[in-house]
Amino acid sequence: MPKRPEEWLEAVTQAEKQKGIFKLFLGYAPGVGKTYSMLSEGIRRHARGEDVVIGVVETHGRKGVVELISQLETVPRIKIEYKGTMFEEMDVDAILARKPQVVLVDELAHTNIPGSKHRKRYEDVQEILAAKIDVLSTMNIQHMESVAPTVRAITGVVVRETVPDWVPLTANETVMVDLTPEALQKRMQRGDVYAADKVSQALQNFFRRGNLIALRELALRQVTEHVDRSLENYMAAKDIRETWPVRERLAVCVSANPAAQYLVARAARMARRLDAEFYVIYVDVGRKVVEADQKILDANLHFAEDLGAKVARLRGKHVADAVAEFVREKHITQVIFGRSSDQGLRKYLYLSAVNRFLKEAPGVDVHIVTQESD
Repeated sequence: MPKRPEEWLEAVTQAEKQKGIFKLFLGYAPGVGKTYSMLSEGIRRHARGEDVVIGVVETHGRKGVVELISQLETVPRIKIEYKGTMFEEMDVDAILARKPQVVLVDELAHTNIPGSKHRKRYEDVQEILAAKIDVLSTMNIQHMESVAPTVRAITGVVVRETVPDWVPLTANETVMVDLTPEALQKRMQRGDVYAADKVSQALQNFFRRGNLIALRELALRQVTEHVDRSLENYMAAKDIRETWPVRERLAVCVSANPAAQYLVARAARMARRLDAEFYVIYVDVGRKVVEADQKILDANLHFAEDLGAKVARLRGKHVADAVAEFVREKHITQVIFGRSSDQGLRKYLYLSAVNRFLKEAPGVDVHIVTQESD
């Protein structure tokens, strides 16, 4: 019997699949609903006919989670004795032998008991993905290695279990499981997150409103960065050269002119108002720079970094061409040039450079800011 079109499509898709698809449910604090969302998706995919199993899910006594677990097959955990006590961990080998299409793995940052196959749960996940099995997993933002020190400074809590930043960055899809701080605190007060005897202390410490607002901001920024990378990868793959102004990206061109610091400060204020990525560009056209000018240039670029700019040192025969290429590559939406009060030849050269940039660059907004002559 010949294959149906959908069967051919599935066969091709499976042949092309090099590894499993990794989907991460990211939250900013315990209790926002990461595990519940992960289980809900697993149940939906199971209902559509996918082979879905639970590798490990921590209930923490939450009734809603317990109810959802019963609707999916669970691969039994492996028992490991450590220092006279018996522990249970996710059984990676049993999952690989079972060969499901999708496996649910809670708490990505978990550290396994000594004697486990891998030291960290994210290493378990990497092996499962390598076996071409899709993984749904969960994590809170404070468990990212680079974020943990910031969380400690904000909350006073030392995060002991972390994952390297590259791990969440490898997720094919990141879902922000969001809840307002006020709603999370109400959930806490109802006893939906922790036992009643722990609620009061938690609300006075880690779950203070200010802490939750800051943690939520960190998580939102992480998801925003993931979306930006996905868009940039898509545009590169499709060779989309024009700028899509879905997010403001502002760039300012500087030289070895002391007045450039005024230009950078002006651009930094604009970037803050627009919540834009901020770049400062210097183009080396191959001319010899005297020591005095080099010191001024270094000071200008250092000043830019102090104001939060990403400094780009470019090389090219023409300033306009190099800046236009950078604008195209980084999908810049707004460019700022400084204009001095010079007259004569210098004014002509300046206007020629701006006109050349406008001819070569994709569609961007261009600002001309007057600055004092050096």
